Amino acid sequence: MLVSQYAYFALSSVRVPAAEITARLGIEPDERRVRGSRQADPARPATHRWKIACRKPGLCVDEQIAQIVDRLFTHAERIGELAAELERVDEASGASVLQVVRVFEHPEGEKEDLAGPVDGLQKLPGQHQLLGWHLDARVLEFLQLTRAELDVDEYLYG
Repeated sequence: MLVSQYAYFALSSVRVPAAEITARLGIEPDERRVRGSRQADPARPATHRWKIACRKPGLCVDEQIAQIVDRLFTHAERIGELAAELERVDEASGASVLQVVRVFEHPEGEKEDLAGPVDGLQKLPGQHQLLGWHLDARVLEFLQLTRAELDVDEYLYG
């Protein structure tokens, strides 16, 4: 099996552009999206989005998430305050999200590594090194402080 995956933290708003979010937080995003930049009516994308992402190959999802949280944890309360404000301005919930995206059988995905025993046991096919992940107490605290929802999307390529 081939697995391609990445994680990101995002703040989204219909009314507040990513540039203003950057100015308010003082944190430059890895990626930003402008509402209506692909299509004006209806607006596509539907929201402005400010993103901190981890797309490093070879890392499990929890390791990707940890890298994001490590970058943002000291700003978590301020992010949460801004997320609450964005929800009020947009009159909608869900301004803050921790997103995980996994694509199985993606041609550019990572191959399963069956080399060597793990904990003294031989690895069997289907035990891909990128499968399985967990959220520790620090990540859960970060989600609470930033008012973030956790969204996990998993797809079969093609």
